[in-house]
Amino acid sequence: MKLLEYEAKEYFKKFGIPTPEGRMVESSEESRAYVEALGKPVVIKVQLPVGGRGKAGGVKFADSPSEAAVVAEELLGMTIKGLKVKKLYVEEKIDIVNEIYLGVTIDRNRKQHVVLASSEGGMDIEEVAAMAPDKIVRFYVDPVIGLKSYHANFIASKLGYRGGMMRRFAAFVSKLFLLAFEMDAELTEINLLVEVKDGFLAADARLNVDNNALYRHKELGKRLLDSYQGELTEREMEARIQDLTYVELDGDIGIIGNGAGLTMATLDTVMLHGGKAANFLDLGGGATPERIGKAVKFILSDIRTKALFVNVLGGITRCDYTAEGIVAARKELGINKPIVVRMMGTKEAEGKAILKKNGIDTLDSMEEAAEQAVILAGGDQ
Repeated sequence: MKLLEYEAKEYFKKFGIPTPEGRMVESSEESRAYVEALGKPVVIKVQLPVGGRGKAGGVKFADSPSEAAVVAEELLGMTIKGLKVKKLYVEEKIDIVNEIYLGVTIDRNRKQHVVLASSEGGMDIEEVAAMAPDKIVRFYVDPVIGLKSYHANFIASKLGYRGGMMRRFAAFVSKLFLLAFEMDAELTEINLLVEVKDGFLAADARLNVDNNALYRHKELGKRLLDSYQGELTEREMEARIQDLTYVELDGDIGIIGNGAGLTMATLDTVMLHGGKAANFLDLGGGATPERIGKAVKFILSDIRTKALFVNVLGGITRCDYTAEGIVAARKELGINKPIVVRMMGTKEAEGKAILKKNGIDTLDSMEEAAEQAVILAGGDQ
């Protein structure tokens, strides 16, 4: 999940990382009013989850409230990399002594966080790596020890800082690493990190949070849903709210599987037998009867669904749990749409017995089950 600059800077402030004074605005009048209240020249930046905003003309300066209004009007009408600009960040203009790059990311090959720093701020770090690799300081953080103050001092010294400025820069490094660690960030970076007369300021901010960790950051879950507005269908939005991994398709056979690979194979097998899937729904591993029941209710309640095909390979997802969820969901909904189940693995016999008792037959072959689902849905689509 890529936070916008103004959102990232809110987290920067929470972790004690100093930033220039600024505010997000959505109109030229808001821009004018804020600059008038601020009483300083400003930089106005488009807020989009993409890099290269400056090169695309999405960063401009203004010296007065009236000029800020004109610039804001211009920027709000732009489209950059296919995205329409709806928000701006208006921030005080800074007298810069030096420009630096500082970032924290994860080296997945080494299974470690790595701190990247460079005196070549203002350039993409990839460009620096290609043109002047010796200008990049890389420090790998031991996951057991963590980043200590002497590590941060070492990074600062490698950039040429001494004395008080070394300690100030080291403090910046430590706070940025703590932010990356606590926020489960895949990447957080500051480019530009600006050196001013008495220290450093984060003139830019990037914070990309691992989607798999959003359950630890509930406030970002709502933000993620908001970001999907206009991109997802109504049912896809509802699935996100219910924490279901769901994609709406244009067929009439509901599909539920456990594991993305198996679910995709199920879609392909249904198509091979002349059917079309109404959806992709992956239960994931270790699904409880409640989660399975929720998924079944969600698919059966879709008016497009003529038949449901549940395909489960029981490992950490138990077949008896799957059966209990299917039976409970059907009883609760009171919908008698045909259900085809293919299950094998953990507690397979128990699961099949539960389904048989409730009038639901199972098939051992995915191909046979797919063919049966197509027939029950009304034949070739």
